[in-house]
Amino acid sequence: MATLAGILDRLEAEGGKVKPPRTSDPFEMVLWENVAYLVNDDKREHAFRALLEEVGAEPDAILGAPYEVLRQVVESAGGPMADNGVEKLRRCAEIAAREFPKGLRPVLKLPLPAAKKALRRFPGIGEPGAEKILLFTKTLPVLALESNGLRVLTRLGYGTAQKDYAATYRSARAALQDELKEDCAWLIRAHQLLRRHGQDVCKTSRPRCDACAVTASCRYYREEVKRPGEDRP
Repeated sequence: MATLAGILDRLEAEGGKVKPPRTSDPFEMVLWENVAYLVNDDKREHAFRALLEEVGAEPDAILGAPYEVLRQVVESAGGPMADNGVEKLRRCAEIAAREFPKGLRPVLKLPLPAAKKALRRFPGIGEPGAEKILLFTKTLPVLALESNGLRVLTRLGYGTAQKDYAATYRSARAALQDELKEDCAWLIRAHQLLRRHGQDVCKTSRPRCDACAVTASCRYYREEVKRPGEDRP
């Protein structure tokens, strides 16, 4: 089985370099996760940019914005449940204003369990989301995984997909332990490459194995897709 480093190089050679994270500000990352629901990155980016331009990313600005302005921001992504999106943005702003009046930067200096707990106070931020914020702010060198990247890893053979998402997450991370670098830039690149591959090729249903650059290293391809006698590099 190829190493994760080699797999990442193959994915980058096939799809090109990935874009850096949209922001490294922890509260903006919280807003990014909550500004849209069930939309692709381009639509989320559109709504996030609208939020920054029409309202701003400060908690007081969000709390003081008219409801209809926030609704238009959320609706600009084209996703469902706009009213719920407005409430989530307001909830994020309320938590930030009440519990973190000095902003979220001081949270990044807390011991890891306390930092994760603080970040998980916000809507839409579970443990993977908290780890993603810590990674993207270059606070903690950890391979934060979201659903697309996690799916790619389990199909490759890192860990086992289980009914419980948290158990799958822990399984993949444990399997990767000896291959990861304690380097935030390397881990951000890994996160972005795995996520893109899961979105574009290694999809939940009907994965595009015919367009995959890493089938030679893929357990799912060997066990579920490859026909007897077929030889593919």
